Amino acid sequence: MKVLVTGADGFIGSHLVESLLDKGYHVRALAYYNSFNSWGWLEEIPQNDRLEIVTGDVRDPFFCKTITIDVELIFHLAALIAIPYSYVAPDSYVDTNVKGTLNICQAAKENGNIRVIHTSTSEVYGTAQYVPIDEKHPKQPQSPYSASKVGADAMAMSYYNAFELPVTIARPFNTYGPRQSARAIIPTIISQIANGIKEIKLGDLSPTRDFNFVKDTCRGFIALAESDKTIGKEINIASNFEISMKDTLDIIKDIMQSDVQFITDEQRIRPGKSEVFRLWGDNFLINQLTGFKPEFDIRKGLEETCGWFTDKKNLNRYKAGIYNI
Repeated sequence: MKVLVTGADGFIGSHLVESLLDKGYHVRALAYYNSFNSWGWLEEIPQNDRLEIVTGDVRDPFFCKTITIDVELIFHLAALIAIPYSYVAPDSYVDTNVKGTLNICQAAKENGNIRVIHTSTSEVYGTAQYVPIDEKHPKQPQSPYSASKVGADAMAMSYYNAFELPVTIARPFNTYGPRQSARAIIPTIISQIANGIKEIKLGDLSPTRDFNFVKDTCRGFIALAESDKTIGKEINIASNFEISMKDTLDIIKDIMQSDVQFITDEQRIRPGKSEVFRLWGDNFLINQLTGFKPEFDIRKGLEETCGWFTDKKNLNRYKAGIYNI
């Protein structure tokens, strides 16, 4: 099967490309067009006859129609995802996340009703009203980013309802692992410890998250795509386990044998009504429909993540002393 992965140059996208190649898929991987001719994290993937890398922008509908020709399945991951940046540049999130999703769905419709796995986020749920959070939980847009993803999810589902486009909404909870941006809390901690910093600047450590190792998230994506039972549904990819930021940090300290101290950095704290204080995802539906279960517990995933980040070649890619929104 030939598949298209948008956002393939990013953290999850590059791992998904690797997972698809391992399973024998032919992959057209979309990287964001830039004048440096950089393919992002796709440059870490060995050359493969079944991998075609293209550059472009999902905000352009004509381009989207071109890249979806002769593919049978689309994994749509291309998005702006940094929550802090959405506070200062919200319009760009609407353009990329909502309009980009519209363009991909319209192109899929026009090129033969191609199956689409659209990527959502657990941030659309906001702070849990009950736990574990199942797919019926109310949507609470607590940041411009999450609002844009609520809109993107609705746009994708409208194509299923209005045009019978075979759409599945994949809703991963907090994914972590090698290659993740240092704006996320786990890479922030690991990269600073690895660089010998003794006081790490962080935001609020009380919120809880349902962390998922990136290899499990990719397995979840593929499981959803390989089952017709998931068409027309919104489905969590979650571990059904919550852990506080503070406890996560303590595990990392133990793995890295560090005595680092944590200090509060005000610029890293979200506005009060925007902070999502509790996320714990229910994974019953994905298990029921596909048999998917996570293979990595939090410690096993963090051990592999720490191992990758502490490799000097990888660590040198990160500017540990700079807070990047």
